[in-house]
Amino acid sequence: MHNQHVSAEATLGTTGIVQRGADAAESRAANRIWWDADADDYHATHGEFLGKADFVWCPEGVREENVKFLGNVAGQRILEVGCGSAPCARWLTKQNAKVVAFDISAGMLRHARAHNAETGVSVPLVQASADQLPFADNSFDAACSAFGAVPFVADSGVVMTEVARVLRPGAPWVFAVTHPMRWIFPDDPGPNGLTVTQSYFDRTPYVEVDDDGRATYVEHHRTLGDYVRQLHAAGLELIDLVEPEWPAGHTRNWGQWSPLRGKLFPGTAIFRTRRRP
Repeated sequence: MHNQHVSAEATLGTTGIVQRGADAAESRAANRIWWDADADDYHATHGEFLGKADFVWCPEGVREENVKFLGNVAGQRILEVGCGSAPCARWLTKQNAKVVAFDISAGMLRHARAHNAETGVSVPLVQASADQLPFADNSFDAACSAFGAVPFVADSGVVMTEVARVLRPGAPWVFAVTHPMRWIFPDDPGPNGLTVTQSYFDRTPYVEVDDDGRATYVEHHRTLGDYVRQLHAAGLELIDLVEPEWPAGHTRNWGQWSPLRGKLFPGTAIFRTRRRP
């Protein structure tokens, strides 16, 4: 669940939250308009932390330059899934990788184009949905996603299958998402965010709507077991599940992430997988 940005909600006419399903088409439409409306606020709030050519996996501050989850990327053809303004793709490009980055949101890609120009690091950008990849089979040596796309599609199993399809055998697919256990708590970085309010096993998506019942934001919940089963079904091997601890001295709140919550339970799950050889 997300940290609400009031201006995007005002732009879209969001008036409430409903308990109901949301299919693939509705999820795509809602998140396209949400991230278009929220792109400016998002970068005003988080842009300095993310940088314009840096690969930060999560609000806990894990950086690819330190952990090397993707291995030696030089010369590798890499796909960034749900790239936002594409700082990760730009960092990879500076490491001599050959990167293609995509996002569903034209608003996010507008920032990506601007940052390409500002940094002089030009990354090819594509507008697409993660459950409908417009790329050829076996065309990438690795794929990555730092909080992009996976929680926002109706069936993340389709994302896993699509990513596996475009990867060559043995290639890594590493993605970071909100840790599924966070679903049981309110989306609050303070003391109210420490009390369980809903079931971990309730997979009803979080849906915001306008007065006409149109979805303006959709986010889907999966358990850890759901992700493992989806990966297996897609022909992917789970190598590691990284649950970053909150680092000492890190005082920044990011939406529902905070030092208060971070010292008690994980906020991020990073799945390190690869396509079966």
